[in-house]
Amino acid sequence: MIYLTMNDGRKIPQLGFGCYGIPCNEEGKKAIAEAIKIGYRHFDTAHVYENEKIVGEAINESGLPREDFFVTSKLWPTEFGYKKSKKALDEMLKRIRLDYLDMVLLHKETFDYMGAWHALEEYQEKGLVKSLGVSNFETKKKIDIISASKTVPTVNQLEAHPYRQQRELDAYGKVKGIITQSWSPLGHGLKELLFDPTIKAIAENHNKTIAQIILRWHIQMGYIVIPMTMNYEHMRQNFEIFDFELNSSEMEILAELDGKKKLDTMPKMFWSTAHWLQGFSLKRIDKAQK
Repeated sequence: MIYLTMNDGRKIPQLGFGCYGIPCNEEGKKAIAEAIKIGYRHFDTAHVYENEKIVGEAINESGLPREDFFVTSKLWPTEFGYKKSKKALDEMLKRIRLDYLDMVLLHKETFDYMGAWHALEEYQEKGLVKSLGVSNFETKKKIDIISASKTVPTVNQLEAHPYRQQRELDAYGKVKGIITQSWSPLGHGLKELLFDPTIKAIAENHNKTIAQIILRWHIQMGYIVIPMTMNYEHMRQNFEIFDFELNSSEMEILAELDGKKKLDTMPKMFWSTAHWLQGFSLKRIDKAQK
């Protein structure tokens, strides 16, 4: 495993396991347990993913020391605001049943995100949250505003893959010491990407799968990458990306794919409605995880 050092001095595994879409049931917990068995120690969940409970259970039942793991969760925008966020963080720790979270992210650059950030800073001082970051912050002005506070975000989790490489935002974040973390690193399973002939040729050259080439590209870009899968064979393949390297010519070829097809599962016009609808359903989520 490769570890990156964040701007707060803490280390984070560069490869993690994304939990979006993992069901909050025995099948889901078994998948997380299998990921732990394979070697994953970095798990990325969120309140809105509805599965914090099984992430905590799988870790607690693994028999491994808590400090071996790096666990991230996220506050949803309807939980933003100093007082609301403190309450939400208390509930998050109850759901996940861990003494602390390695990192908590703000899920989107909207609503009272600064109030939420100040709540996170307070919980960091208490040792309940170790590192603070943001997700889907794509407005440079808002990155500047939050970076001007007492604590600069450690990561900015963005949709990133060869068709949407986020080079500009990554370069902007690097100036402030913010690491880019890739969600949906395989392009939401888009067939055009996973069967791209350009990537296929590179994969054949290394005797690897197209998915492994894409994940290796993320690693060499310096991004943190968190692929999700319920397929155990794919879990193993996703983990087997540290025994080869892409050469400079291959990285240049992959760079040319940027912008070939824009993907966004949450278009900007959709976010405002989604925030409110999801806010109403959080109570249902909490009930399901008790």
